[in-house]
Amino acid sequence: AHCKEFFFCGQEPFVADEYIERLAWRTPGGGSRGGEAFDPKRLLEEFVNHIQELQVMDERIQRKVEKLEQQCQKEAKEFAKKVQELQKSNQVAFQHFQELDEHISYVATKVCHLGDQLEGVNTPRQRAVEAQKLMKYFNEFLDGELKSDVFTNSEKIKEAADIIQKLHLIAQELPFDSLMGFCCYPFSSPGKYHDLECQLIQEFTSAQRRGEISRMREVAAVLLHFKGYSHCVDVYIKQCQEGAFLRNDVFEDAAILCQRVNKQVGEIFSNPETVLAKLIQNIFEVKLQSYVKDQLEEHRKSDAEQYLKNLYDLYTRTTNLSSKLMEFNLGTDKQTFLSKLIKAIFISYLENYIEVEIGYLKSRSAMILQRYYDSKNHQKRSIGTGGIQDLKERLRQRTNLPLGPSIDTHGETFLSQEVVVNLLQETKQAFERCHRLSDPSDLPKNAFRIFSMLVEFLCTEHIDYALETGLAGIPSSDSKNANLYFLDVVHQANTIFHLFDKQFNDHLMPLISSSPKLSECLQKKKDIIEQMEVKLDMGIDTLNCMIGQMKHILAAEQKKTDFKPEDENNVLIQYTNACVKVCGYVRKQVEKIRNSMDGKNVDTVLMELGVRFHRLIYEHLQQYSYSCMGGMLAICDVAEYRKCAKDFKIALVLQLFDTLHALCNLLVVAPDNLKQVCSGEQLANLDKNILHSFVQLRVDYRSARLARHFS
Repeated sequence: AHCKEFFFCGQEPFVADEYIERLAWRTPGGGSRGGEAFDPKRLLEEFVNHIQELQVMDERIQRKVEKLEQQCQKEAKEFAKKVQELQKSNQVAFQHFQELDEHISYVATKVCHLGDQLEGVNTPRQRAVEAQKLMKYFNEFLDGELKSDVFTNSEKIKEAADIIQKLHLIAQELPFDSLMGFCCYPFSSPGKYHDLECQLIQEFTSAQRRGEISRMREVAAVLLHFKGYSHCVDVYIKQCQEGAFLRNDVFEDAAILCQRVNKQVGEIFSNPETVLAKLIQNIFEVKLQSYVKDQLEEHRKSDAEQYLKNLYDLYTRTTNLSSKLMEFNLGTDKQTFLSKLIKAIFISYLENYIEVEIGYLKSRSAMILQRYYDSKNHQKRSIGTGGIQDLKERLRQRTNLPLGPSIDTHGETFLSQEVVVNLLQETKQAFERCHRLSDPSDLPKNAFRIFSMLVEFLCTEHIDYALETGLAGIPSSDSKNANLYFLDVVHQANTIFHLFDKQFNDHLMPLISSSPKLSECLQKKKDIIEQMEVKLDMGIDTLNCMIGQMKHILAAEQKKTDFKPEDENNVLIQYTNACVKVCGYVRKQVEKIRNSMDGKNVDTVLMELGVRFHRLIYEHLQQYSYSCMGGMLAICDVAEYRKCAKDFKIALVLQLFDTLHALCNLLVVAPDNLKQVCSGEQLANLDKNILHSFVQLRVDYRSARLARHFS
């Protein structure tokens, strides 16, 4: 018991070290508890006793295990025997089941055979019964007295229709010259048959008005075998549209009607897609065609603008309605079906659409331009019609454009942002209409014609005319107080052309991107740009006017005493008044050029102006004699001119003024240092005559000492 208590202590897995530790702790003299002397003999004795107890316990457990194993083997044998017995029972049951299944199959075969025999007997009997009934009803028709309930009861119209239909088919198959055919003539003639058809259609109409879907379905199923079935469909379509088009929006009404009928038609007719397609065809050919004609014919000859707007709007709304109808089941090729319906409505209007569009665009654009020029009290002058090569030749020769003598534009650029916006807006709408209304094969060609109208009126009649007028208004270089309005023309023309280019990319390119017309449009645009650039280059004469203005300022403000003051010791200014005014004027013109142009054109024009500006100042300085203090003042002026040249942001211009500033140092340097200054980095590569010309401007040049040092 003591050993068992230690061995099975706790629920944790057995650990030998812990087990020995617990045994030593419980043994007196084991040395595990404090205050006790360690007694190895006592501990050894305890271990020996404990080992004996464990051996006894092991033997007891082993006997128990053997007993349990024997019991388990016995139960396993019994279970295996029971399973074998169950398998045998299952096999017997399966055999019984197979026998039962074979018996059932045999009985079923017999039943089927019996059913076939009964059907073989019953079918002729049923046919005979049906034939007897038909003969009975036939006799009633021959006697002229319809006594059967099927003919007198209005609720049995379906059965009556079936009988009449069968008699009608029989009558049609019999020859009239036979006795039976003669007797059946009443059924082969339209009379009885037609009367019943009318009665069925009337019943269908009444049921539709009452909203009885089940009765409508029943009557439609009967009429399906009659010739008047299509008339039944027509009646349904007609009544569906009663009260459906009461609002002003016929397209929305049509969409709502088709959605309602689409939900209902499948519950009534066996071929709903055919009925729905016939309804849509009726709406397009009657309602929509009439509505479109009323809307378009009113303005077709009197108001092209309203006509085009209505045509675009109606065509767009019709195609949108078609897109909604594509959701319904209309048969196999509903896309072609709807396209034909749309084409039938609009074909007479679309055939000559582009001619109306071009005619309207031409008259509208001309009116916009004329209204603008009238508001300016300006009579347009005829402009030159020469090509690009002619313009380039005139540019090379620097001759004026063929507008006659220089004219005064009074500061008017003859370019209007409002006019441009109106022209671009009209063209944008034309492109949108063209995209929607043109046949895909004609779309690139039509778009090109609209683009040609834009080029004619915006680029040629407006921008090009303004450039020509601006060129003619450029004053001569010797004019005093000249106003350089041509740069304003350039600025506005540049802005307008960016708008033109944006419309080209946004609205024209998508219409022609995949056609041969693309290269033609790009070439036309390139020719326009090149022609305008040539005329802008011809406006370089404006720079002559700027230089002329600078000359006038220098002539009016610069005095000879500026550089040879009477009192050398009493000079209070940092630079001359002429320099201040010239620099102020130049800075304004540089800013104006930057605002008027963009890209490489700015650098090209500023370089040309900077070179001419340098040449003017260089030649201007050559006109005066310089004392020592006057030379210092000239250096200050040139330094200010050089600051002004930095605004050009052109390396060549700044280099020219740096060299000019170095040349001005020759006006003040001591005679002994002249050779050293002339051999400096900035002056070493200059021609000796240029250096000599500046030294000669010194008032002390005639002294033998200075001439000797320089030589």
